[in-house]
Amino acid sequence: MESKTRVRSGSPYEERFGFCRAMRIGARVLVAGTAPIGPDGSCPATAAEQALLCWEIIQNALEEVGASCDDVVRTRMLLVDAADADAVGEVHGEFFRTAMPVSTMVVIGGLLDPRWRIEVEAEAFAPAP
Repeated sequence: MESKTRVRSGSPYEERFGFCRAMRIGARVLVAGTAPIGPDGSCPATAAEQALLCWEIIQNALEEVGASCDDVVRTRMLLVDAADADAVGEVHGEFFRTAMPVSTMVVIGGLLDPRWRIEVEAEAFAPAP
């Protein structure tokens, strides 16, 4: 069995709910649903700013296990308002235009915190360093 490497991002939910931000198992890197929570607990106002923060958190988690945005093969974006799709899609393109992962964007009824307009997750395939 391949070893597992876990990454924690400092989200207050990780310890409380019992999960890690990312996990590497061999060449596979899974990144948990990531909400727009700043280090100080703040949340940006706009969907684009929230998407930027989410993808930065994911990018940092990927780098911690030796992967990058170019290694991402799948992304999922959960939105609470379809009107945010273009703004969120543009930010997604800033991070993944080169990787061109398969991607899903879904509008849902709500997220854990009413300030959140988006939550995202990613999966990467990156041979171990």
